[in-house]
Amino acid sequence: MKLCNATLPDLPAAIARPTYDRAALTPGIVHIGLGNFHRAHQSWYLHRLMQEGGAQDWAILGAGVRAYDAAMRDRLLAQDCLTTLIELDPSGRSAEVVGSMIGYIPIAEGNGPLIAQMADPAIRIVALTVTEGGYYIDPATKGFDAAHPDIVHDAANPATPRTAFGAMVAALRLRRDAGAGPFTGLSCDNIQGNGAVLRQTVVSLARLSDPELADWIVETCTFPNSMVDCIVPATGPKELALAQEMGVEDNCPVTHENFRHWVIEDDFCAGRPDWDRAGAIFSDRVHDFEVMKIRILNGGHQVIADVGEVLGIETISGCMEDARVRALFNKVEREEILPHVQPVPGYTPDDYVTLIDRRFSNPAIVDTTRRVAFDGSSRHPGFVLPSVRDGLAKGTPVSGLAFVSAAWARYCTGLREDGSGVEPNDPFWADLVPVAEAAKARPAAWLEMRQIYGDLADRPAFADPFAKWLRLMHEDGMVASLDAYLNG
Repeated sequence: MKLCNATLPDLPAAIARPTYDRAALTPGIVHIGLGNFHRAHQSWYLHRLMQEGGAQDWAILGAGVRAYDAAMRDRLLAQDCLTTLIELDPSGRSAEVVGSMIGYIPIAEGNGPLIAQMADPAIRIVALTVTEGGYYIDPATKGFDAAHPDIVHDAANPATPRTAFGAMVAALRLRRDAGAGPFTGLSCDNIQGNGAVLRQTVVSLARLSDPELADWIVETCTFPNSMVDCIVPATGPKELALAQEMGVEDNCPVTHENFRHWVIEDDFCAGRPDWDRAGAIFSDRVHDFEVMKIRILNGGHQVIADVGEVLGIETISGCMEDARVRALFNKVEREEILPHVQPVPGYTPDDYVTLIDRRFSNPAIVDTTRRVAFDGSSRHPGFVLPSVRDGLAKGTPVSGLAFVSAAWARYCTGLREDGSGVEPNDPFWADLVPVAEAAKARPAAWLEMRQIYGDLADRPAFADPFAKWLRLMHEDGMVASLDAYLNG
């Protein structure tokens, strides 16, 4: 059954579907970055509210700012912006169609349609999932990267910006001038303090072209921090076939695990949906939730993904089926990451590691090691190195975390142990490969990428085990290296 509004009543009975009148929905949110994660997470929470008869004026309009976003727009519009979510669990699977998104803004050079839509007073939240590396952060200073060519362009051409943030600034200028009031900027990316990072990017960009507008944004707009959590694999032929097998022809279905978590600061300048009625948590302890999730889950992904890629293990659950890799995960997590994580309501750090072990081990979730290993140049400094710095400050072990960095350096040589090549898997892959090659003979070359590692090349407690592990990986292989670490 081809998915669209007209066929919803005819879908197989086992597939849940919207019970609300989608034609009666009106938009309240623009979401930039319509990837799988958003459609399985934030969109689902809103859908759940709508199923209860609420949030009818908070429907989502999708948006993108790059030419390649047009393909996703076409696919979603062809099925009335409906998405089939397929929950995969070892005990079984289920499906539901989510209808909280009602349109997708046209993609155009200069982002005119997006700016006009965000300037509409009906839009009260602009949310984003643009990846950890998408916020124009200077890797050396961790501040705003005003020298990036995209930012230079937007500062010089504020009415026809290239970036999502330039579009937000342009829309806020129109709203201020029209007396339409501000909107809330809601980052849903895996960045600690993601709301503060979004505020920094938007305000700093505005200040380059209109300092008075920047002041107005600071005074009136809000940017709540949030923590998001759900494992959502990429969609490929297998997922398309699974949807067909369940009785629906969906051109962009989404598979996901049987777990969701969303913790948000309650700081919305223009109102918000009652997401807590659908299971989200409004809390003033978002930072603690963020640290637990980013260090243990996202950091844990990096602990095993590069090792798995070097060994030719294709999935995260496959990594956890390997006794050595699973032991690496648990040893590094419990000895070197947990000491720096505080308990939060509902979880101790030890409980959370046990939960993540189980979630990573779910064989029904076909989450590739390649996807998880992507963009190590953003993910290692964001997810792994904060634990290293805490360990050095507190005198706790960091040898396992050094092993993780060594595995990344080994991976970036572009060759697995079975001789197969690694296709480029980082925005800076061309820069990383020659450094990884140089590090074979001189491991310190890798840590001297100070835009990533800062002063860690000068910290023997980390640099010495890093050099030991990287040499061992190149000389004796990954399995021998794992045995040496696990038995050491």
